[in-house]
Amino acid sequence: MALNVSFLQELLSSVAEQGRALLPKSLFGADNGDDIEELAAALLSGRGEASGVAIAREVLDRYARLDDAARLRFFRFLATDMRQDPEAVSNAARAHLEEPTDASLAKLQKALESPRVEFFRRLHLAPGATPEIVAMRRDILRVLPDEASLVPVDQDLRRLFYVWFNRGFLVLRRIDWNTPASILEKIIRYEAVHEIRGWDDLRRRLDPTDRRCFAFFHPSLVDEPLVFVEVALMREIPDAIGQVLEEPHVQAPAKPATTAVFYSISNCQEGLKGITFGNFLLKQVVEELARETPTLRTFVTLSPVPQFGAWLEKAAHKDNHPVAGEAKALLDAIQRVDWPHGEDETEYPAIETAMMALAAHYFLAAKGFDGRPVDPVARFHLGNGARLERINYLADISDKSLREAHGLMVNYYYDPKEIERNHEDFANEGTVAASRAVRALLKLNPKVRALAAEPPQQALPPPAREKAGT
Repeated sequence: MALNVSFLQELLSSVAEQGRALLPKSLFGADNGDDIEELAAALLSGRGEASGVAIAREVLDRYARLDDAARLRFFRFLATDMRQDPEAVSNAARAHLEEPTDASLAKLQKALESPRVEFFRRLHLAPGATPEIVAMRRDILRVLPDEASLVPVDQDLRRLFYVWFNRGFLVLRRIDWNTPASILEKIIRYEAVHEIRGWDDLRRRLDPTDRRCFAFFHPSLVDEPLVFVEVALMREIPDAIGQVLEEPHVQAPAKPATTAVFYSISNCQEGLKGITFGNFLLKQVVEELARETPTLRTFVTLSPVPQFGAWLEKAAHKDNHPVAGEAKALLDAIQRVDWPHGEDETEYPAIETAMMALAAHYFLAAKGFDGRPVDPVARFHLGNGARLERINYLADISDKSLREAHGLMVNYYYDPKEIERNHEDFANEGTVAASRAVRALLKLNPKVRALAAEPPQQALPPPAREKAGT
């Protein structure tokens, strides 16, 4: 695969060099922002393939040398000068309504597609263009919050990426200690859930017989993982990240693993945000692990809750929020006793009760504008057909987790018998598949209101370890 990609890149580079010799010298004048706009217009003007490849390569080279201000001007140029012609769209729509034929529909579809789409297609012909266009979208995403006019540019790129990064083009590779160092360095850098603290830490996650790591690659992004997942093979469902990341046993386990735990999924390319790979990755890895280790019966995650802390703060400061009083009482108690590191632990049982009750509300009742759960990780796994199996109190006491999730982590359970039904219920009705243990936590809500006045003296019992499928 690498040899074929290398040959193709060399061939395209040769075409680009030959095409460059055929172009007017005026196209390659002074290096400034105006020239890149002229080159972009020239690329779209319908020149021959060789000259088009040469111009595309020059556009990407010029773009790489632009500063932030010049790049923003270029993005605005794409947004305004390469948009659809409103009159052409209107005429095509009117013609199709008057005489709805295949030909009139084709003309309407052509009018609706912005010239930007064809520009990016031709830009993609340049040798080595794929990672550079992905990086260009990364730059667009960074300015998008302050530049609403660039939304159509981002939407065009996103639609193209859905095609260019189609599942059929992705290659699954296992990452282990024998993987080239250039890729291992990127695994360390791209890990987004649980920081990898150097090479020794990475080896503990890759080398033991009960650890796995898999990544998706694309032929046009050589040695650049798109997304990777870290897996621990265990005997039971873990309720704390320490059970997964602690120093592995030297000896081989006495009994074969029965549970595959997906404890970290990291997207690697910022420019591919919104292009879903994780669901395909999980499904293929489950198939791979099941073939490799037939004793595996349970497939679960140990997942972060990255927005619970922000949601709790918002709830506490919004008077009409359904759990405003409970959220404020919990946050006040946390600050008052310096939870979870303070010496006065008398309020800790009450804090645990309130935390678990509010977490249950967060997952089961709190909805976004689209009627789906507000938590992005929950939307991902529930959309894949998983079940919210267990909410784990103080499962991760790292600074990052305490700040973002007050130490909570959750287990999502992938039951092959329920996946399709759960997916359909979530997609069609927004139904959250959850275990009885999680739903029972909602009944703690009345106790939460008494947090500040009469904190309960009993801590919650440890989470019941339900058998898979119950």
